[in-house]
Order: sequence, then structure tokens, then C-alpha cells
Amino acid sequence: MIENKKKPNPIDIHVGSRIRLRRTMLGMSQEKLGESLGITFQQIQKYEKGTNRVGASRLQNISNILTVPVSFFFEDAPGDQPSSSGMAEASSSNYVVDFLSSSEGLQLNRAFVKIGDAKVRRKIVDLVKALAAEADSE
Repeated sequence: MIENKKKPNPIDIHVGSRIRLRRTMLGMSQEKLGESLGITFQQIQKYEKGTNRVGASRLQNISNILTVPVSFFFEDAPGDQPSSSGMAEASSSNYVVDFLSSSEGLQLNRAFVKIGDAKVRRKIVDLVKALAAEADSE
């Protein structure tokens, strides 16, 4: 039996993951985004997984709702030419996207930006670095 299931295009997967990243950064549900677009949350799920391709006009609407330029969805896309600083920057920005896409990363980021005192933020960074170093030495 021949499998006729097509794998999603890597660009569609990337664009979908960027939609999810921005939506979760804003604390917006799939239902709310879907309502704003006049579509179901299931359709949003398919976009975010890359199962369904997002059309140009729909992507423009999504960018307006999520208050980012359309180019945001293509940053660090597969097949992009690395910037003049090379691949290290591309892989580090992918790490940041992965971190901010995680529940813990999102919670940490939201809480961290609410801290107004720069000295307190610096101490938190120092604490996290110390904890990471301790974990590495074990």
C-alpha cells in the first residue's frame, strides 16, 4: 500500500510555530485568534502545526491581530541565508524561540519583564547562571 500522506512543508511548519509563539506571548488563546479571523480554533491548530498552509491575506490579518510585521513569521525560516555573523546567531535565535515557546520560558519571560528594578533583574540573571553552573558541575 502506498502512503499518500504529504509531510508539511518546513516553511509552513516554521510560520505556524511563529504564529503560536506570538499568540502565546500575548496570552491569546487559539479560540480568540480564530474568532478574530472568523475561523475555528481547529483551523488555528492546523496552521500552527503546519498541516494547513496560511494564505497571504490570512497571514496579513494574523500579523495585524498579533501586532507584528508579516516578516516576523519568516525570521530564521529553514533555507534562510544566515546573516553575516554566521550560523551561530541563527542557532542561538532558534534556541530563544524554542525557549519562549515552552511553558516555563513563557512564564519566566512574562514575570521577568514585570520587574522594574534593573538591579533586581541582574541579580535574578546571576542566580540563574549560578544554578546552571552548579547543575553542570554535578
